[in-house]
Amino acid sequence: MKRAFGCAVAYCMIVATLLSADYGVVNSEGFVNLFNGKDLTGWNGNVDGYAAENGLLVCKGGGRLFTDKEYDNFILRFEFKLPENANNGLGIRCEKDKNPAFYGMEIQILDDTGPKYKTLKDWQYHGSIYGVVPSKKKKDGSSFLKKTGQWNFQEVRAVGDHVMVILNGEVIVNAYLDDITKTPDNKEHPGLHNKKGFIGWLGHGSRIEWRNIRIKEVPADYKVVSAEDNVTPPEGFVALFDGRTLSNWKGVTREKRFDNPLVRQKADPEEARLMQRKAYGLMRQFWHVRDGGVLYFDGGGYSIATAKDYADFEMYVDWRLMTVRGDSGLYLRGTPQVQIWDAHNQWNIGSGGLYNNKKNPSKALKIADNLIGDWNTFYIRMVGERVTVKLNDELVVDNTVLENYWDRKQPIFPKEQIELQCHGDPIEFKNIYIREL
Repeated sequence: MKRAFGCAVAYCMIVATLLSADYGVVNSEGFVNLFNGKDLTGWNGNVDGYAAENGLLVCKGGGRLFTDKEYDNFILRFEFKLPENANNGLGIRCEKDKNPAFYGMEIQILDDTGPKYKTLKDWQYHGSIYGVVPSKKKKDGSSFLKKTGQWNFQEVRAVGDHVMVILNGEVIVNAYLDDITKTPDNKEHPGLHNKKGFIGWLGHGSRIEWRNIRIKEVPADYKVVSAEDNVTPPEGFVALFDGRTLSNWKGVTREKRFDNPLVRQKADPEEARLMQRKAYGLMRQFWHVRDGGVLYFDGGGYSIATAKDYADFEMYVDWRLMTVRGDSGLYLRGTPQVQIWDAHNQWNIGSGGLYNNKKNPSKALKIADNLIGDWNTFYIRMVGERVTVKLNDELVVDNTVLENYWDRKQPIFPKEQIELQCHGDPIEFKNIYIREL
């Protein structure tokens, strides 16, 4: 539930010093920067076809630009922006001075919505392992890419023979190379099973922009954290999400204004039962448990809520946005909201603020958000009508009154459900713990 800030607040892109950091700097998740925003330190090849501009890595003339270092098993995260008909590629485990699409792997970077590409093969669409594994498209056949000129977020995992590509929150490639006996392009790919190689950008003359390029090397037996590892709560806390099911959660529906606690509280029991049944259907359709004990919202449907109501409590919530300019939040006692959004590209205001407050402070005290695709941790304490929020161990809300959005003449409800808000953007949650006070 949002209200506009008005013309006094304009959209603001983060400055170049926040877009990137020095080459090789490690973040809290163990990711290392591959681009420093200033020059091509750490890269080699056709350096004349690429440049650092205002904190961005830009493909100008094209050609192949490779990392100085070889990588075997890794997770790579980056943001990129395409103009119409743009064409590039991401080479992984590549051999030098050979065609990366065959002596390694080329993951397509392509404006497959462009009029130039109306007759693509399935294995040529954006995100595909070129010639080898087609990428997933939406049910209507369209791409998961943002519109040209908008920033996309992509994560590529290459561990052993397992290659996964996540685009704007959606898994579009989930391939096990050892299971491939024949490639759809009917060509030989002698480097498909390379254990190690270079990472590179494979330009074809189009201008493409990248930022926040970072990599984490992982062991050969690396696995996404299991559900069992994710549900050990701190002492005194209980897990609201078990990493496997949605047993502690229920759907929320806006039909007949049933997202409003005042309406729910006054509803006829039979009508309330019917509305809750519809809400459960929405939850099962749009909220999913991913491998590794992660709760994933795919961007459709509506919010979910705890099956139980809470009064005073402390809680921890891990979350990560999967799209640039993403938007979400947490309702406390059924009331909006502790804000989650892309602080770096949206309003230049941090997550964690009590967005819908009017009389009391609504903005976060500082920006403590990690980059898109990186995990964040909320600590939230609510006692009476006052809320304290820490984001990544930084205080962003200091014992502030949460106003009753639904009826500002009365205080916040003494007891109500906690909600994970949807706002049309993919998001992941995990490690959701609570302690009643």
